[in-house]
Amino acid sequence: MENRSARGVTYGPWLVGLGAALWGTESAWRIPLNDLFDAQVIVFWEHVLILFMFLPLLLSRLDEVRKIDAPSWGYLLFSGFAGSAVGTIFFTLALKHGNPTVVNVILNIQPVISTMGAFLLFGDRLRPSFFLYASIAILAGVFVSVAHPTLIGISFERAGLNRGTGYALVCALFWGLSTVAGRGVMIGMSLRLASSLRIVVGLTCMTLILLVYGKLHGAVLWPVAAQVHATKAIILLVLLASISGGIPLLIYFEGLRLTCASTAGYFEMMQTLAAVCITWGVFHAVLRPHQVVSALILIAAVAMVQHVQREVERH
Repeated sequence: MENRSARGVTYGPWLVGLGAALWGTESAWRIPLNDLFDAQVIVFWEHVLILFMFLPLLLSRLDEVRKIDAPSWGYLLFSGFAGSAVGTIFFTLALKHGNPTVVNVILNIQPVISTMGAFLLFGDRLRPSFFLYASIAILAGVFVSVAHPTLIGISFERAGLNRGTGYALVCALFWGLSTVAGRGVMIGMSLRLASSLRIVVGLTCMTLILLVYGKLHGAVLWPVAAQVHATKAIILLVLLASISGGIPLLIYFEGLRLTCASTAGYFEMMQTLAAVCITWGVFHAVLRPHQVVSALILIAAVAMVQHVQREVERH
């Protein structure tokens, strides 16, 4: 039993890192998909394919649905709406309208948002040093976004604070709050059921969003650009839903089961490393020297936020 536990400690964090790194590959598929579909349609098809993958998990846990209490349903609905649907739409839009490398770095601010959300919703204690590191992270995020600091007085957009930056911040807000809601979900149901139902809620939300915006028809769901490049569109969607969607979700949570939270937080940063390697190396979305320094400060500050808050959890 002790040997099994030791093995879990050995490879658990690496599973967390692998899952996070695979999540970081999604820019490789979302960026070219932005040329073929609307952002909402990409997220819709992503949910359709992930639900197809997760259907066996969902069917095997259907008997647990009737045991879910009202608070857990509330957390699940919010998590599916904010994180799985709306947050992912804003991430897709951010990649389309901003520097993809900047977008992926800015998203590291999520732990600051989720920590504040846990404080407001669950009454978690905040260490005094949290506010220092959170402020540093936010300021660093601003400097990462500004490609040309000398142009701020002329135009925010010319300085680099464009729609992509705004979309990334909104995405970080929704994903950060979704993380808090996910904590509430896990109290009331098993991991497999929670993961599957979140996809169901996300797909339901995306269907309603497309319906409201008049996009739930063939001309938008499979536009001319996708028809012309049908093979490319199908392959990219499948890769997005599998390599960057369902597969890393299962790997990540298995690793999280075998890893203490304080360790997992640092291995999760593999997501940023993988994303930056792709957006910078493949799509040539470069950062200027001051942005690189700001990005490193942002990541370090967020790591310290996670560290000081997990010190609270131990006491």
